Amino acid sequence: MKIYDISQEVFGCAVYPGDPAPQRIPLSEMSEGALYNLTAFQMCAHNGTHIDAPFHFLEDGKKVDEIDLRRFTGYAYVAEFHGEMKAADAEQILMKAKRAEQEQDLSGDRASLRILVKGSAVVTEEAARVFARNGLFLFGNESQSVGPENAPMAVHLIMLRAEIVLLEGIRLSEVHEGIYFLNAAPLNLGGAEGAPCRALLISTDRQ
Repeated sequence: MKIYDISQEVFGCAVYPGDPAPQRIPLSEMSEGALYNLTAFQMCAHNGTHIDAPFHFLEDGKKVDEIDLRRFTGYAYVAEFHGEMKAADAEQILMKAKRAEQEQDLSGDRASLRILVKGSAVVTEEAARVFARNGLFLFGNESQSVGPENAPMAVHLIMLRAEIVLLEGIRLSEVHEGIYFLNAAPLNLGGAEGAPCRALLISTDRQ
């Protein structure tokens, strides 16, 4: 079994333009004569590796603490894609995921309902509609935002209305295409529209 940490280190993480960056605030330091080290921190819920809940763009959408944890935990398919993702590209990714499911006999575990995209992919509205129609539990990407960075709202609305959890800012450079077990449970921030998480992929015994 191999574990891949696909999350960013918080204090050096990527930050969406306009969002505040994380700050480490030392409260007590042994190097300065204190009895112990103690750290506080301040950050935006969407810094680094994080999830978007539907409430991010939908006033009546589910908040972080209202989402079923099974959406964050289970088999996921990693697909590599670069550039602007259109409908046909999304269909192809889903087809590859289903084929991988069948090869590993995971159809009962609904592995393809979680898709992680490796590479500099930009999801278009037409691709988002394909994923929404297919009932994904979760969609993950390496960018800090699903959809075009300068106009992300439309893609977010399509996917969040379908209750697809968005896992943004993951790091997949060391991960090959295929099926893995994903654990991306977020911090339990009651009432929040997003939350940071320590996302992990675990290779299956069949890889």
